[in-house]
Amino acid sequence: MLQIQENISLKPYNSFGIDVKASYFAEVFSEADLTSLFKNEIVKSKRLLVIGGGSNVLFTEDYGGLVVKISIKGIQSKEIDDKVLVTAGAGEVWNDFVNYCVEHHFAGVENLSLIPGTVGASPIQNIGAYGVELKDVFDSCTAFEIQSGEIKTFTFNDCQFGYRESIFKRALKGQYIITSVTFRLSSAAKINTSYGAIETELLNRGIENPNIADVSAAVSHIRVSKLPDPSTIGNAGSFFKNPVIDKHEFADIVAKHPDVVHYPTADGKIKLAAGWLIEQCGWKGKVVGQTGTWKNQALVLVNHGHATGTEVYNFSEQIIDSVKSTFGVTLEREVNIL
Repeated sequence: MLQIQENISLKPYNSFGIDVKASYFAEVFSEADLTSLFKNEIVKSKRLLVIGGGSNVLFTEDYGGLVVKISIKGIQSKEIDDKVLVTAGAGEVWNDFVNYCVEHHFAGVENLSLIPGTVGASPIQNIGAYGVELKDVFDSCTAFEIQSGEIKTFTFNDCQFGYRESIFKRALKGQYIITSVTFRLSSAAKINTSYGAIETELLNRGIENPNIADVSAAVSHIRVSKLPDPSTIGNAGSFFKNPVIDKHEFADIVAKHPDVVHYPTADGKIKLAAGWLIEQCGWKGKVVGQTGTWKNQALVLVNHGHATGTEVYNFSEQIIDSVKSTFGVTLEREVNIL
């Protein structure tokens, strides 16, 4: 039965481990729970925050409204020729979903192994890693419209995906709650090992003709070696987006920094490695008070035990100012600040 709790600590519900409270809190396990919740007089006109794994949020203060945790589970698949439509509940842990697909030989998400969070957040953020983005495998999603209580289906074109962007972060922000996501995967794998250190890791393992399980294992190993486990040290994964700049801006940077790490984009622009920029400014592994950057990856900000959200935010401001001063590039936070 749906329960609405009051004055609940959000420390267990955000991967940074920031200890703040929510005025109201509810966990939903079905679309019916959402219908029931938004018919309740207690929640009407309340400020609303929807979370999955809480892996993309930094709380800087108590949340004076309703926090809704989405825990809708279930995975189903349907094969059509060499394609497979896989539908997962929004509350499924993302990596559990990836493992399910790999185990069933459904190709397309193996490069996205070990990304923190839940399935429902994946289209909102258009998550991506190692040369693959959510939009590359997205078919559709269902979402609960808060105002009407109706369930709507969003197609690929409806979602207006961009780099770590979607319509759910812009025009429709706060209007819908994603309940399930359908992915268009393949039973005939097209292995992608061109990005990052995947090829090197596979060669280290003596694998010349990898399958999707090999790629998933390699990506997972690389991520574990670089990124801290949120269960042992609070973090939200990559804190900043990789900046995308025009070619003329890049020409100015590469003239002064010829070893700058960069990647061409499909639209003719240049994507810079934010972690490299931050590291060159001397921030990698730096500790300030209870926060800092991770020793193996400057792109990740961490909570060393008792950091406040404000402390983490102020630390990120210093990094932004430093990178701007050195490279003329303004970093944008990937994490939502509340």
